[in-house]
Amino acid sequence: PVAEQLAVVLGRPVDFPGSCIGGEVEEAVSELKPGQVLLLENLRFYSGEKDNDVEFARRLASLADLYVNDAFGTAHRAHASTAGVPNVMGGGAAGFLMAKELKYLYGVLDDPEKPVVTILGGDKISDKIGVIRSLFPFTSTFLIGGGMAFTFLRAQGVGCGESLVEEDKVGLARELLEEARLAGIEVFLPVDHVVGSTLSRDVQVEPCPTRSVPDQKMGLDIGPRSVEQFKQVIADAGTIIWNGPMGVFEINSCASGTIEIARAVAGADATSIVAGGDSTAAVRRAGVSDSITHVSTGGGASLTLLSGEPLPGVEALTDRKEEQFECRENR
Repeated sequence: PVAEQLAVVLGRPVDFPGSCIGGEVEEAVSELKPGQVLLLENLRFYSGEKDNDVEFARRLASLADLYVNDAFGTAHRAHASTAGVPNVMGGGAAGFLMAKELKYLYGVLDDPEKPVVTILGGDKISDKIGVIRSLFPFTSTFLIGGGMAFTFLRAQGVGCGESLVEEDKVGLARELLEEARLAGIEVFLPVDHVVGSTLSRDVQVEPCPTRSVPDQKMGLDIGPRSVEQFKQVIADAGTIIWNGPMGVFEINSCASGTIEIARAVAGADATSIVAGGDSTAAVRRAGVSDSITHVSTGGGASLTLLSGEPLPGVEALTDRKEEQFECRENR
């Protein structure tokens, strides 16, 4: 199906040998004429891909003269196609999408327009520890929503009803709040929530002060007062980094907080970076994707980069020359 669609996009036939290594593929590659296109099989059907098997990488590399990686979404994985092949070939190039991702994400780390506001949501604080700490040096304010907010609230002694709490991370949340205080960083947690008794499509919800969530109910979205508080902070930002929804936005009655924050980010006079699948889906649902400075295509890769960790798929590429990069970018 991919080969057929690629043929439509390119306006020319695309051959598909049904494999990515082996004699049939090697023969098909050797017979290619200028202008012909060959699409190989999905690499993840082969164990050598995820294992970054050297022999598998060599067999792939033997088919090519040049290597270009435009898959930022897998750059945080040391797989054969992302790290093994360019290492065998002695380097490779970043595609235009990869270059755009690196430009904006490294730009945020290297020279952000201040003040920097980081919005974090989603279920688990454990997924965001590295990001939180790596952004301490230049973040002015953290806005925390989603399920992870309740772990921070529990760390402050707030009752959370049946809301999601990572009990084994409460101590860590307390440490992070103290580190932020000592660094002079403001941390805003929701002052109210939209609560319900079940996590279902037809759940009946109502707004409720965060400190008064009933024992039998759970927070499913940030409430209207929290939305307004978060929007005021966002309006004054120079750079906005957003990862993770503010609630269970897949359920219509619990989507308002995430949608309103998406619109606020889009309307801010700031450089805005949205990273992560759910956040990307949120800005698209809100119809504001075109008003975001950069919507990242890689949730895991962007979090890894923002956490200050190296990306194997980037480390394996040839070191760029700044003047060449700028020239190609302008062209």
